[in-house]
Amino acid sequence: MKQNLADELVTMMTGDQRLLQQLFDSGELPSESYHPRMKALHEHNASRLKEIIGDHGWPGISLAWEEGAKAAWLVVQHSVSDAEFMAKCVDLLEEAVAREDVAGWQLAFLQDRVLTLSGKPQYYGTQFDTDENGWPTPFPIEDSATVNERRARLGLNSLEERQEQLTEQERKRRANIQQTS
Repeated sequence: MKQNLADELVTMMTGDQRLLQQLFDSGELPSESYHPRMKALHEHNASRLKEIIGDHGWPGISLAWEEGAKAAWLVVQHSVSDAEFMAKCVDLLEEAVAREDVAGWQLAFLQDRVLTLSGKPQYYGTQFDTDENGWPTPFPIEDSATVNERRARLGLNSLEERQEQLTEQERKRRANIQQTS
């Protein structure tokens, strides 16, 4: 059962990432709207994850192995058309983190996603936007003076280190564009 559940969740995650890459490669991925094919897949995956949670509880490491737990996190992270479900999953992930059944970063990313989507400041500083020059900048953070303490408790690097990682990724992306032009 554990392997079957893990396989099903990983298949959902792989399909999500494959479609995202296909839409990106084809130029169909709009920057301002939710692509209908992506939305349909996310809603389908979220519906199935709700069934899994109803039957078994949160599919953490003990239920779906590490890769299956990561896949479950990605499914809920992408279920942006169901804010209520996402918020419920934050509670489930808090419990799973407390019993060491999921990685702490999963809670941080989901909680911040839920907060930023509802227009509130994030708590862990995992969600980034871009500034006027296209460089990564974190969305507003609640009590930003202690964000690195919160990040460290869940195994994340400092906000400054994360921002530098994202900035370096953007530098490389821009260099690749220049090389291919």
